[in-house]
Amino acid sequence: MSQAWWKKAVFYQIYPKSFNDTNNDGIGDLNGIREKLPYLKELGIDALWISPVYLSPQVDNGYDIADYRQIDPMFGTNQEMYDLIEEAHEQEIKIVMDFVANHTSDECLWFKESRKSKDNFFSDFYIWEDAKADGSAPNNWGSSFGGSAWSWDDSRQQYYLHYYAKEQPDLNWENPMVREYIYDMMRFWKSKGVDGWRMDVVTSISKDLAFPDNPRAFTTENQQNGPRMHEFIHEMNQEVLKPFEMMSVGESPAAKSSDAHLLVDPKREELDMIFTFEHMHVDRKKGDVNGRWALKKMDLPQLKSILASWQIELRDKGWNALYFENHDRARVISRWGNDQKFRYQTATAFATVLHGLQGTPFVFQGEEIGMTNPKFELEEYEDIELRGNYQFYVEQQKTMNKEVFLAAVHKISRDNARTPMQWDASENAGFSQADPWFKLNPNYPEINVENDRKSEQSVFKYYQALIELRHNEAILTEGSFELLYPEDEALFIYKRQYAGKTWYVVANFSETKQEIPSEVNGLTGKIMIKNNLQRAELSNSLAPYEAFIIEV
Repeated sequence: MSQAWWKKAVFYQIYPKSFNDTNNDGIGDLNGIREKLPYLKELGIDALWISPVYLSPQVDNGYDIADYRQIDPMFGTNQEMYDLIEEAHEQEIKIVMDFVANHTSDECLWFKESRKSKDNFFSDFYIWEDAKADGSAPNNWGSSFGGSAWSWDDSRQQYYLHYYAKEQPDLNWENPMVREYIYDMMRFWKSKGVDGWRMDVVTSISKDLAFPDNPRAFTTENQQNGPRMHEFIHEMNQEVLKPFEMMSVGESPAAKSSDAHLLVDPKREELDMIFTFEHMHVDRKKGDVNGRWALKKMDLPQLKSILASWQIELRDKGWNALYFENHDRARVISRWGNDQKFRYQTATAFATVLHGLQGTPFVFQGEEIGMTNPKFELEEYEDIELRGNYQFYVEQQKTMNKEVFLAAVHKISRDNARTPMQWDASENAGFSQADPWFKLNPNYPEINVENDRKSEQSVFKYYQALIELRHNEAILTEGSFELLYPEDEALFIYKRQYAGKTWYVVANFSETKQEIPSEVNGLTGKIMIKNNLQRAELSNSLAPYEAFIIEV
């Protein structure tokens, strides 16, 4: 397997709206990213994944694209995007843009034309179906934002399909012109210097055109990994990714470790990496009527088992993308750890076990200083998914009450990751001089970049050290993986081996002291990184949320 640049890289995801505002309108912008390039360089990251900055009505925070080639004035101009790419390259930071191939905005010219008639150039750019004899939707497919995946269009007198909001109609990838338009847009950005793509829900682009009903109405069971998915992704690879050497990471909600190689095996020429969702469901009650809002305690043995299975299944058959946080995931330390008493320890313990794995780590803005979930009132959240699901589960189905729903929101809502970046203790956390588009986490006077970097216990400095290990130690990229103590409810321990070296990655994910197990107890060697400064040898017990990596 040729050593691609992204294998030794660490990525940093920017959610532009919430990163840094330079024109003081309360919304982060491209110049805000440019201003922080030195900060990102100092952290040590190699590439930026930037969430969508294209022209958009912002129904789903930019994942509803009206024009793929136009930067939204909210973020700046096309020229400012080109300048950002150039300046990042000068700092040896690559730029990966986020794009949505599954759907557009209903404000996109293609859709505006498509809905006019059944026989114009854009008519078949989307998925249109007649109503059933009784006027109802073609089948019982569900939208991920609640309710039916079909909406009626008066002008065309047909239903159109949307896996997300009704303002996000799904593209018809069966139409070769749709695919050509998408590839051409990708070539356009390549010509401006973009190095690769993060592809939103790319495994949804093929649909089962028989439109079979789902086992349960308004769920999404039959809507992933359609019959021509691999064919379409391979074609995209041949048309754009391979000839222009563009790196790709695809969002793949339904992939399991057992079939992931079908997307990422280099021999198949599809994607370089995919984001699995599997490990992010270890606090979800399986099969519950309330879907992702039905929570249980995080199951550590299950988390270890899933992460281990991806390490083993993809060994020599593909490459892992490693993450706990992104714009769709809550802050991991608030969700699965203790973000009060052991905030530093929890943040660094999760980072240690993730960055110690084989794969490419993705850091989400604020993760590198241990930002936490805010606990807002229901009315203070912005997210369309949250609002749609509240309506569906609490108001319509009445399968949850408001209190239970809000408790779940405080743990897992996407909005938890979207509060503005906390730079310093000044007004609005140094994010903007205007009122931010979304409420700040009230803890910003304590938790911010400036404070963290001065602290004895700096999450930022710990990430710097982890990233340096990734760059310098081949064992992290190449080494074998073995999970130890899979059933242990508190400890996450695994072994990496390469070229005569052996590393143990050790973390205690509990709030109580834990004995160091026999295999690791008393080992002598060099501690490569540790979050407990008192740790000198391997004989005493592990403190709460303690983590370290040792070379023996």
